[in-house]
Amino acid sequence: MLITLKMLLQPLLLPPGGPLLLAAAGTYLIGLRGGGGRRAGWALLVAGLATLWLLAIPAVADALSEAVQRYPALDLDRPVQAQAIVILGGAAGRPSAPEYGGAPAAAAGLLERVTYGAFVAHRTGLPVLISGEYREAAAMRASLVRDAQLEPRWVEDRSRDTFQNAQFSAPILKAAGVSRIILVTDATHVWRAAHEFTSAGLSVVPAPEGMWRHGGDLRGYLPSSAALDQSRVALHELFGDLARRLLAALDLRRQAP
Repeated sequence: MLITLKMLLQPLLLPPGGPLLLAAAGTYLIGLRGGGGRRAGWALLVAGLATLWLLAIPAVADALSEAVQRYPALDLDRPVQAQAIVILGGAAGRPSAPEYGGAPAAAAGLLERVTYGAFVAHRTGLPVLISGEYREAAAMRASLVRDAQLEPRWVEDRSRDTFQNAQFSAPILKAAGVSRIILVTDATHVWRAAHEFTSAGLSVVPAPEGMWRHGGDLRGYLPSSAALDQSRVALHELFGDLARRLLAALDLRRQAP
């Protein structure tokens, strides 16, 4: 129920949906009779469009990304005390890729996670668990085996969000005697994910990929669709972490270590 509600609310609250709904509400009020409604309508319309414009500016998107990327990159030149690597899904998986003969394939952000997870696995020699919903897990496994010559030791393919990633992965790892993991996921996502896995009773070494880097030129102040998507991802993590804390405090969704 909570996952379904979250999936419904995300497109309504996050950009571009949230600001556009605000602007639409303003447009509706402007069309009504009465001075007070028109003034409120213009205020909502301007606020919605201005918010959409600001979130599409790369400098703003970079600032939001920096705010949620709270862990540094993993230093593999130093010994890493861990027993396994966990690679999380949560991005695009292609169930049938024609260029690979119709086999599954990881795409976009999911491919970045898989590629970096394989890099960490080859450097450390640690076994790998992949976690995601069925299609994601199939795409992750296929890409690891085909492109990195790496067979995951464990496959968790039931989880639909970060809470379930930790909820379903922790028993598999604990049954194998694993208590400390390297957690591979997107740099904006790793803070929330690490807290979920810690709450599930595992010690976590964060291994973020896709670290934020500031562009620093004039293009950083020109709006773009890529920056808008970057802002959406960062806001998703900010709101998601607040929701995680609230649900745990209310004992509505808490990990069982």
